[in-house]
Parts: sequence; C-alpha cells; structure tokens
Amino acid sequence: MSATAADVARGVSRFLIQEGFSPILEFTLANGRRLDVAALGPDGTLLGVEIKVALPDLKGDQKWPEYLDFCELFYFAIPLDFPDEHVPATAGLIVADRYGGAIVRPSPRAALHASRRKAVTLSFAKVAAERLANILETTDGL
Repeated sequence: MSATAADVARGVSRFLIQEGFSPILEFTLANGRRLDVAALGPDGTLLGVEIKVALPDLKGDQKWPEYLDFCELFYFAIPLDFPDEHVPATAGLIVADRYGGAIVRPSPRAALHASRRKAVTLSFAKVAAERLANILETTDGL
C-alpha cells in the first residue's frame, strides 16, 4: 500500500469510528475479493470501502462491482486532490487524508439476505479477533 493510500485508509478509519462504525483494513470476502476497509455499524450495517489514489487504477478497476453483494453501503475513498468526476456515480464517495474524512456522496443502501449478513458478520468478527490476538502476542500482552 502506498503512503497516500495508507493515509486515506487511516483517515477513512478515523471518520468511520466517529460515525459509530468499527473498521478493519484488508478484509477478504467469501468471493476472494479484498476490501481495503470493511466496517461494521452499531446496528450491524456492513460497509465496504475501496481506496483509489491513482486515476489509472480507478479506470482499470473492473472488480469493484463484485464487492456489492457483501455490503449494504459501498464507498470509494480518494485523497483530496483526486479528480472525483471519474468515480462511478453508483457508489458512495468519501474524501480523506490521514487525519479524517467526509462523505461527499452518500452510498445507496443495498439489502443483504440474512444468511449473507450473518456469514459476513461472523467472518468480520473472526478476522478482528485474530488480528487483536496477533497484536497481543507480538507485544507480549498475553
């Protein structure tokens, strides 16, 4: 991940926490695709974010619609100086830097089947718990 992408991920995470979401980075979905940021809302809402910091990367990305079956809310996140007119209008848009972010365009809300919601939520919880355990293990916190 480039330094700019890391800054955007940090700002998106900070923003989502302020909005009541619990984010994790690089979350792999059941279809093998990896969200840059996945977040779970206080009401169980599943939110996904794809970070784009280079225009050729955005224009060449044909995989992002494959995230939509696993998210109720889906956003692209871009740095402040990114030309936002190239971001697909069918997705939400967050602009972020390392200190925070803001929603520029709300995401349409999609419905998830209860079984898909449960599967993604359990996977999210498992990944988050394992990452915490790894951090504790490497810092002698256990």
